[in-house]
Amino acid sequence: MTLRSLGDEGFTKMPHFVYILECSDKSLYVGCTNNLEERVKQHNGLKKGAHYTKMRRPVVLKYSEKFDNLKEAREREAEIKGWRREKKFELIKNITQIK
Repeated sequence: MTLRSLGDEGFTKMPHFVYILECSDKSLYVGCTNNLEERVKQHNGLKKGAHYTKMRRPVVLKYSEKFDNLKEAREREAEIKGWRREKKFELIKNITQIK
C-alpha cells in the first residue's frame, strides 16, 4: 500500500486509478497509476510508457476508475485484464453513455 505522510496527523491512503487506453491499432491496454494525466502523457511520449503502447501510439484514454489505495486499484486492474475484449468495450460504452 502506498502511504503519504501528513506529519503528526499520521498517514493517508494515496488515490490510484485503473485505466483503459485504446491504441492506434484498436487494441486495448489496461493499467494502474497514481497520476492518470501524467501516465497517459508517458504512454504517448518518446521514452516512457509501457513497451506494449510504444509500438501502438498514439493512445487515447477511454476509461478510468479512481480508488482510495493501490491494493484496491491493482485488484480491479487484474479483474479487468482477465476480461475478454468485448466486455472491456462494454465497460467503456456504458460509462460513455452516462456522461
